[in-house]
Amino acid sequence: MSAVASPPPSLEARIHGLLPALSPAQARIAAEVLRDPAAVAGSTIGQLAARCGTSLPSVTRFCLALGLSGYAELRLTLAAESGRTSLSWERGTGSEVGPDDSLDDVLRTLLRADTRALEDTVASLDIDALGRAVRAISDARRIDLYAVAGSAAVAEDLRLRLHRIGRGASTWSDVHTALASSALLGNGDVAIGISHSGETLEVLEPVTRAGRQGATTVAITNYPRSPLARAAEIVLVTAARDVTFRTGGLSGRHAQMIVLDALYLGVAQRDYPSAEQAFDATADAVADHRRRS
Repeated sequence: MSAVASPPPSLEARIHGLLPALSPAQARIAAEVLRDPAAVAGSTIGQLAARCGTSLPSVTRFCLALGLSGYAELRLTLAAESGRTSLSWERGTGSEVGPDDSLDDVLRTLLRADTRALEDTVASLDIDALGRAVRAISDARRIDLYAVAGSAAVAEDLRLRLHRIGRGASTWSDVHTALASSALLGNGDVAIGISHSGETLEVLEPVTRAGRQGATTVAITNYPRSPLARAAEIVLVTAARDVTFRTGGLSGRHAQMIVLDALYLGVAQRDYPSAEQAFDATADAVADHRRRS
């Protein structure tokens, strides 16, 4: 049976991923597209440039940065995506929680945000890069994971999962111990940095050091042009949007988790008999500590 192809990532997701790397002129264009995509779809390139106070070449460069052939393709894509929902992107994707929203509204907003984050992450993930990361982790002598704050919990979950199938890994959230650990990595080792923004120095510095010493470096970030993404050999991009009071929150961690789950399962698949044996052994070890009815 042939695999079912994932739908392409939404234009909105691509724009949000590029926001930190856009020039001021391109950022104004992005803001206008996100504010009213239907209006932009019905505008000429000159009208959009005038509304954003920028030039026609800036609009064209913005389109090219999104991987589009030009303004005509931008309009067509916006028209198609705007037609799939009667709500604005801002409310339809659940990016905002208002002070007067009910708890039911809040829950539905979070559900939309998290569901969209997972769908866009799967759609935009570079499968070739994922495969390279799986092979590197599977063959690694040492595996170091660098993350802080909310991303540290996600990194620890991957460490525990890898341990269950006999693949030892270490997580480092303190920059001093992270740098000390990265100083001992080299050829045959893997350094994985997890940062929603891709700008966290406590993650960027050890990944950069590990890469200089020959280790394979993997970045998991929401922003493909972030410093962490530029520093890593393999980049796996999530596509989560922030919700009010939830910057880099659970939708971001859910998106990170689906990427890390794919890494874990890919590693387990590469040596299935050994992984199954290790998983069964660890399950048996704790079996007597489960409450029986």
